[in-house]
Amino acid sequence: MININEKDFIETVTIKGLQVSLVASSPTAEVIHHRLESGTNWALEPEEGWNALEYLIVLKGKLRTLPIEESGQTINEGDSFFRHPVKELHTFQAVGLTEFLYVTSQPIFHRYSRIARDMFALVDEIEKKDGYTLNHCYRITKLSMVIGEAMGLTSEQLLKLNLGSFFHDVGKIRVPEEVLKKPGKLTSEEWTIMKQHPTIGRELLEECTIPVLASVAEVVEQHHERYDGKGYPKGLTGEEICIESAIISVVDSFDAMTTDRVYQKRRSTDYAIEELLRCRGTMYHPDVVDKFIELKDIIIGVSE
Repeated sequence: MININEKDFIETVTIKGLQVSLVASSPTAEVIHHRLESGTNWALEPEEGWNALEYLIVLKGKLRTLPIEESGQTINEGDSFFRHPVKELHTFQAVGLTEFLYVTSQPIFHRYSRIARDMFALVDEIEKKDGYTLNHCYRITKLSMVIGEAMGLTSEQLLKLNLGSFFHDVGKIRVPEEVLKKPGKLTSEEWTIMKQHPTIGRELLEECTIPVLASVAEVVEQHHERYDGKGYPKGLTGEEICIESAIISVVDSFDAMTTDRVYQKRRSTDYAIEELLRCRGTMYHPDVVDKFIELKDIIIGVSE
């Protein structure tokens, strides 16, 4: 294993599952150390006018490319990956605790820092509003990625699914607490307020300073749409609903049914699966339900 001394880090920022540290910086290059928890995703994406050399070398653990295909690449300890310039989105997932050095010919660390601070502030606001919502979002992200990878989503779709699933309930930070945490049935007025959270979530992401989050605003707004058109906020049907949102809808419902909520005790896994099958093709995208059932043993293991 290649070792690097943390005392040499110039500056470090941390967000959930990811720590990035500036090792060296000049007007023409930066070296940034990354530490990813197992299962954490990281991406290189093209940007207009950006012609930088992008290079990484794995110091510990391994990275696998997403989506997983026969031609997919695994970057093992000591191996490297580079593009000059980046012409398409490349998404990687850490296999075990993984560390790598990332070298770019254009300085980006302070953009990293800004994005990390802004994202952490958003996550912190969710947690302060409702700790259950934050934990729920972490679970939804893990389960959604299992489904998305198995369905063969593209790298770009997987990135949207990863972020959209985590922030799908961000709009709830603007829902009054007496509605959000009400133990009994909501009144029609309260339900009208609650149904605004997907649109509020879209607006929050579109207004934030993080471009990649703004790109998943549509995914967030559509996660309560139904396959038969009886969902909200726009009553979209079938393929009008983006596949990322369709996946989140199924996983979100499964998690809601199998965990304790303020208004309802958890149901059994068997009950939840039967409910998904009963609503296949009406509430839920049939292909997503089929894939969920196919992978139910894996999903149950991940959710525990």
